[in-house]
Amino acid sequence: MSKGIFTPTNQIRLTNVAVVRLKKGGKRFEIACYKNKVVSWRNKTEKDIDEVLQTHSVFLNVSKGQVAKKEDLMAAFGMDDQTKICEEILTKGELQVSEKERHQQLDEVFKEIATIVADKCVNPATKRPYPVGIIEQAMKDTHVSVKANKTSKQQALDVIKHLKEAKIIEIERARMRLRIAIGVKESKKMKEKVSKLVTSVESDNYDDVEYEMIVLIDPGVYRELDEMIRAETRGKGRVEVLSIKEVEESEALLE
Repeated sequence: MSKGIFTPTNQIRLTNVAVVRLKKGGKRFEIACYKNKVVSWRNKTEKDIDEVLQTHSVFLNVSKGQVAKKEDLMAAFGMDDQTKICEEILTKGELQVSEKERHQQLDEVFKEIATIVADKCVNPATKRPYPVGIIEQAMKDTHVSVKANKTSKQQALDVIKHLKEAKIIEIERARMRLRIAIGVKESKKMKEKVSKLVTSVESDNYDDVEYEMIVLIDPGVYRELDEMIRAETRGKGRVEVLSIKEVEESEALLE
């Protein structure tokens, strides 16, 4: 039978416990949480604190079931509202994990980051994505260090920049393909401004009332381009996403 943790007042058994610890006012305070929920709370994917906390009690030592006294809470936090104190500990405290759990968690984050990078990037020479294994090896060769307290998406952007600077592999963000339509009167002025933001112009065509461009852009400039088109054309211009990730057609057919 697995070892559990008991609260001293009602002897409710706490299982699958993750402890978050905060030192404040010269004392160490702990809360008992469900595993895997602490990171979700900090990433704001979990917003219900009852799904995170096993109990709203604040402890001096969770494993011994030693609950913090009211006077200790007042001295350290200036209040004795245990739910609010739990929230502060949950936000500012340090998640306690074993060395094995820490390595396992970081390994999962490492693989998740590599998967995101492989999905968002291509080899600029072939315009095809790299296998995840190639990205993982490049991350290892360039000594990428991942963090458990940052989201994989945030870290993936840093890794893309890191790999580009390291030049161990040629890599760039996969481009978005857009159709931009604006009035003929604004076309000359807008073509010049659009050209500064896009990677390439695949085609441009005029008719009696409209000027159309098919362009490739780095996804990071999409919002800036869209807002610029709307502002300069007073909402009359249109930006249509034709494809989120532009790769070679032969590769796309394999998906």
